[in-house]
Amino acid sequence: MEEFRDLSKLTAVLNPVTGPVHVVGAEPGDTLVVHIHDIQLADSGWSVYLPGSGALAGPMGEEWLVRRIPIRDGRAQLTPTISVPIAPMIGCIGVAAADTEMSSVMPSYPTGGNMDLTEMRPGSTAYLPVEVAGARLGIGDLHAVMSRGESSFVAIEIAGTAIVSLDLIKGENLRAPWVDTGDEIVCVGLGDPVQDSIINAYEDLFARLTKHEGLSKEDAYVVMSAAAHTELGGPTGSEIPDPLHPFRAIGAVTLARIAKEVLGA
Repeated sequence: MEEFRDLSKLTAVLNPVTGPVHVVGAEPGDTLVVHIHDIQLADSGWSVYLPGSGALAGPMGEEWLVRRIPIRDGRAQLTPTISVPIAPMIGCIGVAAADTEMSSVMPSYPTGGNMDLTEMRPGSTAYLPVEVAGARLGIGDLHAVMSRGESSFVAIEIAGTAIVSLDLIKGENLRAPWVDTGDEIVCVGLGDPVQDSIINAYEDLFARLTKHEGLSKEDAYVVMSAAAHTELGGPTGSEIPDPLHPFRAIGAVTLARIAKEVLGA
């Protein structure tokens, strides 16, 4: 495999995004709806180890790794003998926050950002809370394929083009993003400690079932106790990291999900 250990010639910024895109008519308190139609990829991507980052920093140590990953016939060639099907997704998708400067790396924000969710794929629809006039949408950090939870803090990073269309829901004030994958409703919960992110994700899913799916609170409670599931989302945390440890997440991103077939949808 083609590998590099010297990043001295690297000039690109981490997680470049396209935007901000001004959405006419978007106002604070609205919801921006992003329909993800397609993600067109380049013919090769990259796996990168940044020393000190991700859950595998301990065993990987201090030596950089940059490996070119060929994309052929719909598969990513990870090693000479191991390949996996590609599953294109958008790592960084969000709108501007009203009261803070934002990073395209860490953390995740109530308005989105670098959430690194495999659910942000073709066929999915993302719902983002608008906090500033015009929404100011940004999209970038495309992945050819990524493990759920992004164990290494890096996926198979790749250049490409995301094809999306936008709608606007006036007056629907969200606490955090959610995603309709076509098969599931997935709500994003942010919080520190992780227990708060779990509660926030479950509460937002409960609100969707009662306010938009027509369930009573009693029915929603029973259905969720049987069929709603949580898992950790992306690795970027929910709070601004310590500048001395910029890749060490503070807080958590939790996903609460339910299959639409459970709801008869």
